[in-house]
Amino acid sequence: MRHITSRWGVLVLIALLGGTKRFSQLRREINGVSERMLAQTLSQLEKDGLVKRVAYQVVPPHVEYSLTPLGQEAAVKVRDLADWVELNIQKILGPPPGSASN
Repeated sequence: MRHITSRWGVLVLIALLGGTKRFSQLRREINGVSERMLAQTLSQLEKDGLVKRVAYQVVPPHVEYSLTPLGQEAAVKVRDLADWVELNIQKILGPPPGSASN
């Protein structure tokens, strides 16, 4: 649960909803994530059975990441929650400090 709902876990799952991606593609799509944090997050999600990692024996090395069926299911749920939060962020946060409330 912690890996799925972590800041980077959510963003990786949502990014992989778009299909199979290489590490560098994910890094470009997920603004602010360090190489180390992305690698750690992908590893954790792989161990949890949510992400599939395929390494091709070529030079230079080529690794692709995709969602497993379980990961696909989790990613859709996480995306829906993220969309809901975005739509309701003002209600969640409440009125700005110093504003009059009715």
